[in-house]
Amino acid sequence: MIEVNLKAVWLFSTPVGHEREVPVFNLLQAIDNSGKLTFAAREVGLSYRHAWDLLDKWGNFFGQPLVRMQQGRGAALTPLGEKLIWADKRVKARLTAQLTNLASELEVEINQIVSSERQVVKLHASHGFAVAEMRERLHNNPAVQLDLQYRGGEEALAELCRSECDLAGFHVPTGETRKESLARYAKWLKPGKNYRVIRFVTRQQGIMVKKGNPLHISTLSDLTNQNIRFVNREPSSGTRMLFDVLLEKEKLIPNQIQGYQKEELTHNAVAAYVASDMADAGFGVEAAARQFNLDFIPLSHEDYYLLCRQETLEKPGVKEIIKLLKNESFHKAINQLPGYSSSNSGEIATLADEFKTI
Repeated sequence: MIEVNLKAVWLFSTPVGHEREVPVFNLLQAIDNSGKLTFAAREVGLSYRHAWDLLDKWGNFFGQPLVRMQQGRGAALTPLGEKLIWADKRVKARLTAQLTNLASELEVEINQIVSSERQVVKLHASHGFAVAEMRERLHNNPAVQLDLQYRGGEEALAELCRSECDLAGFHVPTGETRKESLARYAKWLKPGKNYRVIRFVTRQQGIMVKKGNPLHISTLSDLTNQNIRFVNREPSSGTRMLFDVLLEKEKLIPNQIQGYQKEELTHNAVAAYVASDMADAGFGVEAAARQFNLDFIPLSHEDYYLLCRQETLEKPGVKEIIKLLKNESFHKAINQLPGYSSSNSGEIATLADEFKTI
C-alpha cells in the first residue's frame, strides 16, 4: 500500500531573487508551547546549538529576530515569530481539505497500478474530524482503500445520485431546525429511493470566540453588532446551511453580520481565522474551537450520516467500513473529540425510518 500525503511548503524570496524554504515553523511552535529553547529543541529533534543557529539564520534573513531570550524567563516569540506560526496554522487549516482530496485521488491511481487487491470505496463527504479519523484508521486495512473527497453535503448527495461516489456524507441538525434543514435535502432523500442511511456520529456546532470571550458573545443576535467581525463557511457546506437556517429561525438578516460574506473552507480554517485575530467569531464544530484554544458557544446538535444505495452495502469494502464504525476502539477515539459522540455508529436505517418528516 502506497500512502500519499501532500503538504504546503513555504518559500521566501529576497529582493535579489534568492529563494529559501523555511524549516523553522515546528521549532517556533515548540518554543511557543514550552517557553524554553532547550525543551523546544529536544521536542523537534535538534541540538540546542543547531536550534539556536536556525533561529539566528532566519532572524538574519528577515532582518529581525524571531525569538527573544529573556534572562531567567526562557524564550518568547517576537511579533514576527508569532505572525509566522499563525500564518502557517492558517495555511494548513485552509489547504488541508484540498490537499487531502488530491492526495486521495493520486493514492488510488498509484495503488491500482501497484496492487489491485484492495477494493476502492469512494466517499464524498462534508468535512469533519470523524471523517478524518475514519480515513486514518482505514489506511492499513488490506481489504479497502478509501477514496475520500471533501464536498458540501448537498454536493455529495447530488454526486451519489449521479453514481459518482459510493457513499455520501452529510449532516442534519436535531431539534427545532431539523425539519427546515431536511427540506433543503428533500430532493435527494425521497423515501421511494433505494437508499440506506448509515448512522455515523453526532456532533455539536456553535459559535467560536476568542479565549475568555472578551466581546461577551452569547447568541446569534450578538453577531449583528457592527463591532464584531465574523468569518463564515462557504455556501455549499452543510455548516453554512445550518447557520442560515438558525438565522432564519431567529429572524436575523445575514447582511447585518459584518463578515457574513467572508468564507473559509473548513472548520479548522474558521477556527484558525478567529485564533489569529482576523475575526472575533466564527461558526463550526466544537472540536475545531478547542484545537485552537477558543471558547465555544453551543447552538445545535446534529446527526452526521453516510448515505448509499442498498446494493452498495454488499460491497466488501463498504462492509469493512461499517465494521470499523462499530469497532469499540473507533468509538473511543470519536468520543474523545470535543462535542462528538458515536453511540449509534454503524447502524443502518431506511430513509423513511430515519427521516419521517420529509
